[in-house]
Amino acid sequence: MKEQFHTLMNAIESKKAVLGVVGLGYVGLPLAVEMVKQGFTVIGIDLDPSKVESIYQGESYIHDISSEDLKTVMQSGRFQPTTDYSMLRVIDALSICVPTPLSENQDPDTSYIVTVVDQIKLHMKEGMLITLESTTYPGTTEELIEQELEAIGKKVGEDYFLCFSPERVDPSNGRYTTFNTPKVIGGTTEECLKLGAALYSQYVETVVPVSNPKIAEMSKLLENTFRSVNIAFVNEMAMMCDRMGIDIWEVIDAAATKPFGFMPFYPGPGIGGHCIPLDPMYLSWKAKGFRFYSQFIELAQSTNDNMPYYVMNKTATILNEYAKSIRKSNILLLGMAYKPNIADLRESPALEVYELFKEAGANVEYFDPYADTFRDKHGETVSSVEYNPANFKGYDCIVLITNHKDLEYDEIASLGVPILDTRNAFKEYPLPHIYKIGHSVQHPVTLQEEAVFA
Repeated sequence: MKEQFHTLMNAIESKKAVLGVVGLGYVGLPLAVEMVKQGFTVIGIDLDPSKVESIYQGESYIHDISSEDLKTVMQSGRFQPTTDYSMLRVIDALSICVPTPLSENQDPDTSYIVTVVDQIKLHMKEGMLITLESTTYPGTTEELIEQELEAIGKKVGEDYFLCFSPERVDPSNGRYTTFNTPKVIGGTTEECLKLGAALYSQYVETVVPVSNPKIAEMSKLLENTFRSVNIAFVNEMAMMCDRMGIDIWEVIDAAATKPFGFMPFYPGPGIGGHCIPLDPMYLSWKAKGFRFYSQFIELAQSTNDNMPYYVMNKTATILNEYAKSIRKSNILLLGMAYKPNIADLRESPALEVYELFKEAGANVEYFDPYADTFRDKHGETVSSVEYNPANFKGYDCIVLITNHKDLEYDEIASLGVPILDTRNAFKEYPLPHIYKIGHSVQHPVTLQEEAVFA
């Protein structure tokens, strides 16, 4: 054991260790690229041949990795993407970055992790360091990896080493990247933690060791459950302010001037992305196994899940002001991505808003400068319309879902079409035909403002 520990530690410190990344998505590909940049040889494994081919062509499919960077990494000769799991036989340290979605019953779907572990059983190199990065419930590292390998006679800390280090990727965040975002890591044994911390310190600026994998697993769930609960709270406040005729956005701005004891969160049409809608449910599911039922988590999930319905009802109220109903109205959604300035549609509330309007009989289209297409619940491809202000005048209502920075807000505001703004993106244009969630009273319009848009 000591010999394998020292051999791997020396290989890590000298950057002679061959590193592996399973899952070349929005977490795995940036991680692999950073590893190569810091001087390591990396083997990337993904079962999607189109991703592997794109990497070989130097064509990035991840927003945070430019094609130029990817080409430079490939030209180094130290990055080998493949679909072949047998390459595990030459990998010294493996990071698992596969998806962990929820099932239709809102239970954790760990099948991707199970698939990787099955391949590790077949091809694992002796003395390998395995680090799970996929977000999941506390205990996953021991239950799905340690116990499975123990069943075939592999002892952790002797035959191999095992850690958990939760991914903290924030797509399109220009400030915090793989390198400068602090990395929490927990090891199954003391030797595991030393190796894991030494490895990640080679390509992450700050490593935060914790006492075991469960602490690391729970820390990620706490981070995102905190956000889910607070977003749900401010969403409920928005609906309350709507009923009371108070502008929630101005309320938040006022409260945010307090230099202590307050952190601003903002309402919206729902929550999206891979983390916030899913992670709290992982925690809630695991807690039930201990006969602990989290009312905060369930209530927050329910509140956030109901926001698309609130958006539809608010739109119906707006259309009523113009003697129209949702049925047969022409509605344009601005933005389908779950957050600004990216094309990522995972769990986007816009998808649910789209389906609700369709079910209510509306003619719905969307414009998104990043997300060109998506598949509706029937599997049919829906494409973005082109940006054309003249055509936008033909809609009965425009509903802004995603506040992309390069939308022409002034031009869209000047069209005179009723707008429901779910992100306060039109705050600079207090016109009577622009409505927003969390506020039921129209802004007064001065003659000067009318002249600007005349």
